[in-house]
Amino acid sequence: MRWRRRAGRMVMVTAGLLGLAACTGAGDRAVDDTPPTAEVHRAEVEAWRVRHETSYRAEYVTIAGLLPLRAGANTAGSAPGSDLVLPAAVPATLGRFDLTDDRVRFTPAPGVDVRLGDQPVTGPVDLRDDATEAPDELTVGDVSLVAHVSGTARMLRVRDPHGPWATGFRGFSWFPIDMQYRVVGHFTPDDEPQRVKIPNTFGDLDEFRTEGVVEFTLLGETVRLRPFTTRPNRLWFVFRDASSGAETYEAARFLYADLQPDGRVVLDFNMAYNPPCAFNPYTTCPIPMRENRLSSARILAGERAYPVKVEVRYLE
Repeated sequence: MRWRRRAGRMVMVTAGLLGLAACTGAGDRAVDDTPPTAEVHRAEVEAWRVRHETSYRAEYVTIAGLLPLRAGANTAGSAPGSDLVLPAAVPATLGRFDLTDDRVRFTPAPGVDVRLGDQPVTGPVDLRDDATEAPDELTVGDVSLVAHVSGTARMLRVRDPHGPWATGFRGFSWFPIDMQYRVVGHFTPDDEPQRVKIPNTFGDLDEFRTEGVVEFTLLGETVRLRPFTTRPNRLWFVFRDASSGAETYEAARFLYADLQPDGRVVLDFNMAYNPPCAFNPYTTCPIPMRENRLSSARILAGERAYPVKVEVRYLE
């Protein structure tokens, strides 16, 4: 999963993801010494959840496939013998995707109606993948195709609003909003920022920037988490806790927060949410670093486990 700019808007990409981002973040209030009232807090969390659900439905619910590209030519279409088998709504022979090093080139079959933006694709075209700010999106009717990056691998991400993963989506389920899960932590920077490689749910390694740790007290327990830095002063927490695999999703949950100039960070776990791999097997989501796997803290806040178990290919 990556968080990149898609169709003119910023979305999360895994590196998804890397992204939202389709993944909207928490911690939008400025930190001050006075917490919000329960009524104000509830309104903020409810509004955030509406935005988050809208974003996730648009960006991740419709994903219908994630097809590995091998070096060289990859035939594509709905015909069963295609190298890349696409939804039935796509012509039997759509064309060919050629992978050369990190470059993905698409060549349409004669007579098919494939579009890049509003323009028909009539000859070979190099596709910007979703590791860029503006990935190219091919459309065939309601089906869309994007070159996706997972570690060093290149894949074809397929979206189909009429596919089984979209039509069978069971929605979002949240714990009751509880002020005790809104805490203020303190950020301790590392001597130098680090670039770390983290496995995702496909077993590929994605790279992230991390600059320090955040320490806070939750339900009487001192907790430390190491966030990724997605942009200056914007922190992304990928974590597990003692509820993971039971009340909450087994692989991880995500939470965003802002770093204040004085080093304080508001973490509101009422806005902790499932990565899209909780409900869709065709997304790539980071696995929490070992220091972010909380064995004793049980965080019964934010999003609950998805009601249908989706198998994870890789879970360290």
